Amino acid sequence: MATIDSNGPGPHALEFLDITCTFRSPDGGQRYTAVSNTTLRIQAGEFVSVVGPTGCGKSTLLNIGAGLLEASSGEVKVFGQPLQGINSRAGYMFQTEALMPWRSALENVMVGLQYRGIADDEARATALGWLDRVGLTGFGDRYPHQLSGGMRKRTALAQVLALDPDIILMDEPFSALDIQTRQLMENEVLELWAAKKKAVLFITHDLDEAIAMSDRVVVLSAGPGTRPMGEFHIDLPRPRDVAEVRHQPRFVELHTQIWNVLRDEVLKGYTQQLRKTA
Repeated sequence: MATIDSNGPGPHALEFLDITCTFRSPDGGQRYTAVSNTTLRIQAGEFVSVVGPTGCGKSTLLNIGAGLLEASSGEVKVFGQPLQGINSRAGYMFQTEALMPWRSALENVMVGLQYRGIADDEARATALGWLDRVGLTGFGDRYPHQLSGGMRKRTALAQVLALDPDIILMDEPFSALDIQTRQLMENEVLELWAAKKKAVLFITHDLDEAIAMSDRVVVLSAGPGTRPMGEFHIDLPRPRDVAEVRHQPRFVELHTQIWNVLRDEVLKGYTQQLRKTA
């Protein structure tokens, strides 16, 4: 069993305990193991990034933690309690657009609060406050098609944070943005995280992004049967600017150490993809 744990004090917000997830083909004839015998623990207030090759099961693990997907075996715990159904203590920021196109930015941020039974006036006040905090003051009446890519991501971030989740799950949320907008969003997330210190599980293909933002970086192997290959504690001082921190000698050292582990897995994953398309 591959175990990746946090060595620091404090309760675990999210625990994946000996998780295996196997998918069957539609006809039931073939099986594919996306995640194998994996244990991963994230502390309350800890920012953990997971990196690995394309198709290695990163998003599968996140969906299991959100309660959107049931593991074939193993257990998920949320603040020490077994997870049953949807993880109500987690907010999920997806890679793809998740905004409702017929709702304004304000209405999109309000929707989760309304589903929780919060009165419209209170939901509106909370949503306006979060739009202000993510730099969208005055844009609440705009519809998604009237917003830039960065503004839509800010709206999605406000939508998640307005629910005040104890755990934030993020699946490559900034991968489609240009580099300048991406760095602005990364810094905004770090600033908001520092204010509340929620547990964050962040999925990314970008090793620079993972190091710049995280307390810990976990490397997953190439599939099938993905498992953790190692963890790295990021001892760069906070607060961090994601652009400036990349120039620090310690950042370069960490990047080299992690890439030495990740490189072979990326090559394996690339070879596997070539075989599938051959």
